[in-house]
Amino acid sequence: MTQTYQLYIDGAWRAGSGGRTLPAINPYDQSVHAHIAVATEEDVDAAVRAARRAFEAVWSKSTPGERARLLNRVADLLDGDAERMALLETTDNGKVIRETHNQMGYAARIFRYYAAWADKMHGDVVPLDQKDTLDFAIRVPYGVIGAITAWNSPVAILCNTLPAALAAGNCVVLKPSEHASTTTLEIARLIERAGFPAGVVNVVTGEADTGRALVSNPGIDKISFTGSPGVGRAIAAAAGHNLKPLTLELGGKSPNIVFDDADFDRALIGALAGIFGATGQTCIAGSRLLVQRGIYERMVEGLAGRAARIRMGDPRLAETEMGTAANEPQFNRILSFIEDAKGQGARLVAGGGRAEGPGLENGFFIQPTIFADVRNEMKVASEEIFGPVLSIIPFDEEDEAVQIANDTAYGLASGIWSQDISRCLRMMRAIQSGVVWVNTYRVAAPQAPFGGMKDSGYGRVRGEAGILEFMQTKNVFIDFSGDRRDPFSMKF
Repeated sequence: MTQTYQLYIDGAWRAGSGGRTLPAINPYDQSVHAHIAVATEEDVDAAVRAARRAFEAVWSKSTPGERARLLNRVADLLDGDAERMALLETTDNGKVIRETHNQMGYAARIFRYYAAWADKMHGDVVPLDQKDTLDFAIRVPYGVIGAITAWNSPVAILCNTLPAALAAGNCVVLKPSEHASTTTLEIARLIERAGFPAGVVNVVTGEADTGRALVSNPGIDKISFTGSPGVGRAIAAAAGHNLKPLTLELGGKSPNIVFDDADFDRALIGALAGIFGATGQTCIAGSRLLVQRGIYERMVEGLAGRAARIRMGDPRLAETEMGTAANEPQFNRILSFIEDAKGQGARLVAGGGRAEGPGLENGFFIQPTIFADVRNEMKVASEEIFGPVLSIIPFDEEDEAVQIANDTAYGLASGIWSQDISRCLRMMRAIQSGVVWVNTYRVAAPQAPFGGMKDSGYGRVRGEAGILEFMQTKNVFIDFSGDRRDPFSMKF
């Protein structure tokens, strides 16, 4: 049976005031598995106002211990509901069940991690030149956070923002992607079951108009956005008009660099996982594989052979290694990049089109695709594809690898494969990316800060840096001298 999801505003479920809904389409078989309410500008404003009331009346007065208790309760509920949530997310966006199940456990871990931070955000006593004056700085929440998340990993991306914002004392209005909204709405159900006060968390669903209404609402105090650079620029412009701060995570074109002294087998596995994990629909995808010329042809041959054996099929099955593109527009976009690369002269060594075969007839399946002899200026190497398409680029020397790696507008992630620790440290310093993996790829931890440079955005999620994104500093001067000074003799 298809389920109809309503908006979650001020602790209550309600239909969109415009009466519209959107179909939630399973990319594996094109079936409609749910209907999602579309929030109007009036609905978004109601959610923001509810969050403001909750912040001023309840949440800003809550203790860190109270916030921690509720966050831990959500983690417990998520653990208990992980299998159903994983299946729902797989149904929504085609990601394989083995990954969505792991992400539910990871999400619960992040809730617990930030629950533990709630009572540890200490201020500072500041020594001054002035006598008989006490100065201290404290951290306070912004108030109401507007968070817009992406379709590729809805719960994991939501948990980069929501637990930290709540632990810091903010209220939140969430707007998930119209292509994958159901698990965000199910998180709202867990928030409700955990006992959060009404209005602390609100969810408004819909298309681009809903997102625009949220980021332009003057009642929002800070915006967090995960998505494309184009939309990120539009959001930054809207936020600038209202002088609202931002956290932006905008994707990447990440270099995964393999030197000829690397552990070859580990590097090959890392290259495969870096691009074909999550069907390449991840901001950290190692979509540019830079390989030193001494092992170049061996790596190309090894990757092509293994890519041809990747098991595709029903993403709900544990044995499936790669699922579908998440939606039809993305499916068509990926195929257009593949055709463009063929025309640019890149050497196709694996895949190259729509995947066909038993069990693949109705899904948005794309063959794991590898192009060799790619030049960094080619479109396939310079623009984010967000799909299972790998560009392999040869290099000779370390300096050349750095130049190629940094010759991109993006700066989110990078990988280095070498057994020379001095080289790894030099490369780590030289590469312009917010995350650097050494002899591994696609590793994440709640404690480790994550974010980009250049067109990949700014601000950080996870770790201590993640909760600081949702707090601002307030400074307090206290004069305890008792003097009645001439106000015009004050010195600065």
